[in-house]
Amino acid sequence: MKIKKAGIILKKESPRPKKISSELSHWFDEKSIETVIDEVTPDLDILVILGGDGTLLHIANEASRYDIPVVGVNLGGLGFLTEIAVDEMYDALETIISGSVIIEKRMMLKARLMSDHHPTEYSYALNEVVISKGNIDQVVQLSTWADDEYITTYKADGLIFSTPTGSTAYNLSAGGPIVQPGLPSILVTPICPFMLESRPVLLPPKFLLSTKLAGPVGDVKVIVDGRYEWDMKENDFLEVRAAKKPLLLVSSPKKGYFEILRNKLNWGGRNDAKPLTLNKDK
Repeated sequence: MKIKKAGIILKKESPRPKKISSELSHWFDEKSIETVIDEVTPDLDILVILGGDGTLLHIANEASRYDIPVVGVNLGGLGFLTEIAVDEMYDALETIISGSVIIEKRMMLKARLMSDHHPTEYSYALNEVVISKGNIDQVVQLSTWADDEYITTYKADGLIFSTPTGSTAYNLSAGGPIVQPGLPSILVTPICPFMLESRPVLLPPKFLLSTKLAGPVGDVKVIVDGRYEWDMKENDFLEVRAAKKPLLLVSSPKKGYFEILRNKLNWGGRNDAKPLTLNKDK
């Protein structure tokens, strides 16, 4: 990668990222790379996230819109998206600047609510779009279609539309599968379904998914990547589809996808385990 201008995005309300940002800006300056703080503009060659996955999710839409590669430095908790540890940051950035880098295209979703036949503006998600009931006791009924084909009416506490990237987020907590990010797909996962037969469904990204809220139920919300977007009323319906542009995510030069899973989910097993090979002499 040829980098002339880098953006640094900080985790809010935390003094540690500010200190690291100051040191990183000086490091970039020594390499004649201009830096800006907490701005996403089309002229950036790379974005460095100093925070957790939430910080990265916050800027994913803007970064994907401008085709800016993003590298995440984990100052938060799990760090599925912010893969690089602080003590690895400079070595990783040296590797990235030298051109030895893998950039993954992470699929995103876009969603809009149709209320009284009036569509909202689209909202974009790297992880998931969630329909969630609030403080109501009864389950909600969500009639759901893939294009014009009826899937089912979910009776549940809500419904998750997830990307493969988001499969390790809310989808995983709700019993959905882990999907390798390179597999283009949309996961539909009910939250605490009333019927045990209601299972997650994995669909190709070509489908327009729509779900209608059936029955007079109050306090149902649509949450996009952890952000409240809309209240959903009876006969409103939500449209979810794959966005045209993916997020360009810079992979850690030292860690593979399954190594991150093993470490974050405590699967066990050695990170230096040798791959199995076939004996060609037999």
